[in-house]
Amino acid sequence: MKIPATKYPVERFTLDNGLRVVLTPDRSAPVVGVAVVYDVGIRSEPEGRTGFAHLFEHLMFQGSENLEKLAHFRHVQGAGGSFNGSTHLDYTDYFEVLPAGALERALFLEADRMRGPRLTEENLRNQVDVVKEEIRVNVLNRPYGGFPWLKLPPVMFETFPNAHDGYGSFDDLESATVDDAAEFFRKYYACGNATLAVAGDFDVATTTKLIEHHFGDVPARPRPELPDFAEPGLSAERRESYVDRLAPLPAVAAGWRVPDPIGDFADYLPYVVLAEVLTDGDASRLVERLVQRDRLVTSIGGYIGFMGDEYQVRNPTALLLQAHMPPGGDGGKVLRVVDEELDRLATGGLAPGELARTQARMATHLLRDTDAVLGRALPMAVLELQRGRPELLNELPKLVGEVTEAQIVAAAATLRPEHRATVEVVPGVNQ
Repeated sequence: MKIPATKYPVERFTLDNGLRVVLTPDRSAPVVGVAVVYDVGIRSEPEGRTGFAHLFEHLMFQGSENLEKLAHFRHVQGAGGSFNGSTHLDYTDYFEVLPAGALERALFLEADRMRGPRLTEENLRNQVDVVKEEIRVNVLNRPYGGFPWLKLPPVMFETFPNAHDGYGSFDDLESATVDDAAEFFRKYYACGNATLAVAGDFDVATTTKLIEHHFGDVPARPRPELPDFAEPGLSAERRESYVDRLAPLPAVAAGWRVPDPIGDFADYLPYVVLAEVLTDGDASRLVERLVQRDRLVTSIGGYIGFMGDEYQVRNPTALLLQAHMPPGGDGGKVLRVVDEELDRLATGGLAPGELARTQARMATHLLRDTDAVLGRALPMAVLELQRGRPELLNELPKLVGEVTEAQIVAAAATLRPEHRATVEVVPGVNQ
């Protein structure tokens, strides 16, 4: 299907201290998005420090070299802007959306905490408590908490970087010290381990000078080596289950390894499209079969990456399916039907219009997301960090449209039971 590429301009340069910068100007509306992305995520945290990448994201909002606690909040919101940060498997991001006239304010704020956050005993203990409460709310005291993004990796993977609980254990979080936090900052929050991206209404020459002024004197530190994420593929099915005391109904999730998203992008992309072919919309194969016809599940979704960031993840990753079942649902039967549908796709190909419909929907979502300034700044920062190619964001709609039926069929043929990891939720309510 012929889908045009977008044409957002991309300017790149690197400061003397190693900070990479991506600028994508757009004068159509007086708003700017600023993103700083550090090349450290859940998979980079050391053993004994589970949850530390996420904890450190919280610490970066507790004041900085020249600013007191809560000053970041006050300065951004006072300018009419919004802000946040998030921790992913392979990176941590921080971002602001502001009126164009407040761009320098955001640059100053990000540069100041790049020099150093306020790492005090009070801030550390307070944020450990905040993260623990977040774990209680989002995982321990919520039905299906951590399903499947925390529950499936230890079934699929064996190495610590890939298999451990990224939210963290309470023991690891409570034993963290200010010295541990300072060492984590020194190692991973170096300028050379970060990318700054600015999107929206700004002048390139003026903004370049502002960036050099605010970030140019941040001390340079060497970029750390990434841990070894290498992981052998599965040669036999792995299957586990666990009781969720809060879950009212059973659920099942399955994952298959896919090609390297960065080193083998051409072979990887068909799996991204395949996940949508299988589960996106009422006319998709697995929704039509499992939800509408056989009524084996009440919902099913498919996506790439344990956190759903298919274009911003390193190897190894997986194509995931997750389904919620009615009372008495049989996960084994659901998986057998999935296998039938994958075999049918691998041997019979796609129905007329099936691929084009999926590609059109995917392209629409990409175009919608990049219409917002933050929808350009954030992914471009990550694409620069991981690939050195922020302009890939422009190419994605076109590349999605170029995936062929033959590539989809070949990808489906690799999703065999012997290469699958599965985890089932056994409901604990009223048992």
